[in-house]
Order: sequence, then structure tokens, then C-alpha cells
Amino acid sequence: MILNKETAQKTAELLLQINAIKLQPQEPFTWASGWKSPIYCDNRITLSFPAIRNYLREQLAKQIEEKYGKPDIIAGVATGAIGIGMLVADYLNVPFCYVRPEAKKHGRQNKIEGLVSENQTVVIVEDLISTGKSSLLAVEALQQANLNIKGMFAIFSYGFDVAKENFEKASIELNTLSNYEHLLINAEKTNYIASKEAQLLGKWRESPSTWMQ
Repeated sequence: MILNKETAQKTAELLLQINAIKLQPQEPFTWASGWKSPIYCDNRITLSFPAIRNYLREQLAKQIEEKYGKPDIIAGVATGAIGIGMLVADYLNVPFCYVRPEAKKHGRQNKIEGLVSENQTVVIVEDLISTGKSSLLAVEALQQANLNIKGMFAIFSYGFDVAKENFEKASIELNTLSNYEHLLINAEKTNYIASKEAQLLGKWRESPSTWMQ
């Protein structure tokens, strides 16, 4: 869900500006899954740009508080959302924890790093949503710790139908600052891509696993 269209457009513009998102419909990337993709997104790059990371921090924090009120704790999903999650928690002046994809093999073998207590309200922060599977593993870990999950906020989502289905099945509300739809609008408007390329990019999202086959 997009709460603010102006923020969605601005976020897309900033991510393109610093190459956190790259669009190459004519020379597609290959994801780890084997999918051919005309887009590559690495929102961790935003941490290297103080003005942009502060904008994202403030927008995430304000939208979280507007939607859910101030939670007891912010949880970042490792590793991509540790940085931005911590910044959001700092802005809201609430505790922070992060969730590993799997428990450590040594020491205390934690999956959740940071101090959490049963029944605390938590909002999860992510950097990027593709299918949502890795994000929902973090949800499971927090639920097993008996935390009260209010919802999840991410910087960007590809908007895949499978992600929507996965979040609905898990009964977790997903909110994003921006998404693929707003990215294409901004990219075409600023001549980052031509209208013909925008059509090709639109077709990719309809069937990402079989695109260009």
C-alpha cells in the first residue's frame, strides 16, 4: 500500500538518481533465482547519501507513526534493512532490533538481535520487497517471540502478485514508500527511459519468471 503518492514519486526519483535502482531493459540482469530482469535494486546505496537516507528515514518514521502510532520497537530485516531500520528507530526514539534469516551457529544462537519482550508492539522495516518470502521469515521469528506485529514498511516493492498473495496469507499489512508503478512513471517522465522501454518493463512485472524466454 502506498500512503503518499508525492513521496512515492520523490522516492523513485531519488533511487534512480543515485543508481540504487538501475533499469536496463535491453541488457537485463540475471537474479540469483535465474530470472532475467530489466531492473536491479540495491537500496543499501542510499546509506552513502546523507540527504537521501535522512529523507527516507523521516518519511518512513512519519508514515509509521501516522499509520500505527509509535511502536514499542522497530525491527529491521537483516541485512539490507539494518541500517535504515536503525535510523527510523532513532528518529522515533524507540528501541531497535534486527532479525537474521537464520539463527547464528554459535554463541547464543540468536535469530533476533536486540532486547525484545513479549507483547511489545513492533513495526518491521525492509529495504526491498520482491516475493516477500525472506521478509515473512522475519515475521515468523518475531511472532514466535510473541511480539505484536502492527505491519511492515519497505522503501520499495516490485509489486509482484505473488508478494501480495504471500502477505495476505500471512495476514501482514505491507506498506511501501514507493513501488514499480511509480518508478516507471518517474523514469519515463524524466526521459530516463523511452515509452517503448516502459512498455517492455511493464510486461516484465506481469510475468517475471518467464520474461524473455
